[in-house]
Amino acid sequence: MASNRPAPEAPFIPSQYDGDPFVYGSARPDEGPFEEWNPTEESVRPVRGRHRVGKQRGGGLARSSTVLGVGVIAAVAGGGMASAQTGKPPVSISMPDLPSVGSLISEEETPAGSATALSDIAAVADEVTEQGGSDAGEALHARIMAQVEQQQSQAEDKAAAEAVAAAEKEAKEKAAAAKKEAEEKAAEQKRKAEEEAKQKAEAERLAELARQYALPTSSYTVSSTFGQAGAYWASGQHTGLDFAAPTGTLIKAVHTGTITSAGWDGSYGYKTVLTLDDGTEIWYAHQSSINVSVGQQVNTGDVIGRVGSTGNSTGAHLHLEVHTGSGAGIDPMAWLQSKGLTV
Repeated sequence: MASNRPAPEAPFIPSQYDGDPFVYGSARPDEGPFEEWNPTEESVRPVRGRHRVGKQRGGGLARSSTVLGVGVIAAVAGGGMASAQTGKPPVSISMPDLPSVGSLISEEETPAGSATALSDIAAVADEVTEQGGSDAGEALHARIMAQVEQQQSQAEDKAAAEAVAAAEKEAKEKAAAAKKEAEEKAAEQKRKAEEEAKQKAEAERLAELARQYALPTSSYTVSSTFGQAGAYWASGQHTGLDFAAPTGTLIKAVHTGTITSAGWDGSYGYKTVLTLDDGTEIWYAHQSSINVSVGQQVNTGDVIGRVGSTGNSTGAHLHLEVHTGSGAGIDPMAWLQSKGLTV
């Protein structure tokens, strides 16, 4: 049987939130009726955090700007927190020169060097966010300055290495040049020494020959030379060397040899032929007298006749001719000079 007694009231439970009394399951006076919350796609806000940004045309500027912006915002936030919390003046942060943001990340992929730099900035930004305060700003400043100093140190090391290499190369080139110069100088000195030795030997040889050879006469004047042209000679050229001297001047053997001819010979007048051991013949012409005979052996300086003007002659002189073993006539002056004699 149903009872007409009224239902008991709900027990009073104090609120653990604001201290206002309310009945469990009932709404507050200033609120509407209680409804159960069923989350839907429209009511749920998107979760914040790391997410993939779609590709954008223009060199991937969005991705690089986002990462770079995180570092800058963290640095500014760190400085702001330091000012707000400690009351200290903001920390001065010097940023090194960075390449353009658009060039750091290409449209397809991020370059290795740029990715490292941006990740470093992101890491520093996270560190600043976690630490907060002036310590974080100083840490960021120290981190950046350490990177700058490291790059400067690397550049200086590279420049120093290049300078050392250049100095070594220059030293090697100078050493090679000095060695070459020394070798050339030594070769030149050797050449000069050899030339001097050769000249000295030739002088000694000529001196020895001069003791073995003698001029055909003395107190003379050279009046005609070998090959001189003129109408006085039947061939049109002079075939010997003329020593003009007074009649009766002594004529001498120029070298040791044998008398192979002595007597009258037409236009040559009185002529004597002295044959040397090597077959060379010396002709003495226009003599006034002959002092030797055929087959006689003579030595250097022996008297073989006297100067005269016999035969086809225009005055007293000795006509001297030199013929090789084959009979060809050569320049008497050059032959006498080759024997160390000065005409």
